[in-house]
Amino acid sequence: MCESNQEKLEIIKKECLEYFHQSPVWKKVLKGFRKKYSSYGRFGGKVVLKNLKSQDIEELEGFFGKSFHGQKSVTVSAEKFRQALEASRYKTITPECLLENFFEEPLRGKQEQKLLREREKEKIWQKFLNDYKGTAIERAAELLRNIVKDSDSQELAEWDRTMRLGSEMYNHLPYRQDNKLYLAVFAAMLTGNPHAFDNGTATGNFLYQIIQMDLEIREIKIESSEIFPAYKRQKSYLMAGIMLDDISNYAMLYQVQAVKKDGNLHKGMEGFASEQHIVQVPLAVITEWESLHCPQDEIYIVENPSVFAVLCGKEKSGNVRRAYMCMNGQPRLAGLMVLDLFAKSGIRVYYAGDLDPEGILIAQKLSQYYKGEYNYWHMETADYEKCRSEEMISSKRMKILERITDERLKPVVERIEEYGAAGYQEMLIIPSV
Repeated sequence: MCESNQEKLEIIKKECLEYFHQSPVWKKVLKGFRKKYSSYGRFGGKVVLKNLKSQDIEELEGFFGKSFHGQKSVTVSAEKFRQALEASRYKTITPECLLENFFEEPLRGKQEQKLLREREKEKIWQKFLNDYKGTAIERAAELLRNIVKDSDSQELAEWDRTMRLGSEMYNHLPYRQDNKLYLAVFAAMLTGNPHAFDNGTATGNFLYQIIQMDLEIREIKIESSEIFPAYKRQKSYLMAGIMLDDISNYAMLYQVQAVKKDGNLHKGMEGFASEQHIVQVPLAVITEWESLHCPQDEIYIVENPSVFAVLCGKEKSGNVRRAYMCMNGQPRLAGLMVLDLFAKSGIRVYYAGDLDPEGILIAQKLSQYYKGEYNYWHMETADYEKCRSEEMISSKRMKILERITDERLKPVVERIEEYGAAGYQEMLIIPSV
């Protein structure tokens, strides 16, 4: 630190600063020494100057009284700089004083900087705890602090902002108000930007960490699924009361009765079954169910909506009631949650899919996923012969068949490999069973 109350010294200091501000090369020199001071805690070390211009060389030669003619690179030691400064008309100004006044901030070594940063961080932390006292995050504050890592290069204001964003996420998870919101609505509510928490963004990943923290506190464990990798993420969000836009789907059901978590029959499902109508059930409604019931404890599941409609239409004129479900292509969360309820309720599944590589792979995945009795329905070689189209399957798509390991599907796989053509449900008139 430099302290001087004498007018003469102030004048010299002012002239000294004017001198070192007149050429850009001195900013490089002093910036280098300030960085060394931060590391060593003292004025020391060497600064290497590269790609110097002719006017830079002239400035250095004038100050150090030494020729650097023809050099593109000059090394300046702290000791030589101190000696040159003491030999100049600014000898009353120390290098430390020069650095402080040139950059208009105190000199601090790394340890001192670290200590001051920790003190400031503790003040921010205590204010944060006080601001969120009495809210849900109060009990989880330490867990949140473990998630929000702080690096020395990060501004403490940014750390504080992230802590507060995490707290707002945690405190306002929709399930706390017995509510469900789409992700975009939740994001807009907290940030004003509906895309703030989109998958793949930094804040989107942060929200997922907050949700995982909440599930851990509530002792809710959601198993990962190798069969459907996105299941854990989707289900985790749903347990927090958030529905992802990319899975804001429904289940298409017919003649299925639902029992809610309060033990009462779902009157809507009861009505649709009574009227013999197809119903599209939103994901949010499915989350309120405890179990499902079907005639004869069986459900017939098809991949294609048009086939589903035909089957349900035939049931209206028949005497025997059967329950149907449409998976509508690749299974998403609504369909998988209905399957979970079927398994819990002891329902036998009969599944029919397209007889092409993608359709057979879906059928196998569902068989691996379902935790109850699962049967393939109209997925045999005779069915393939009936529904085989003229559409040839590309070699890339044919490679999908290499992933089929279920022995029950091997015969039809071999027939598809033989003909190289796809078979579609729409072309198969499914008889009564």
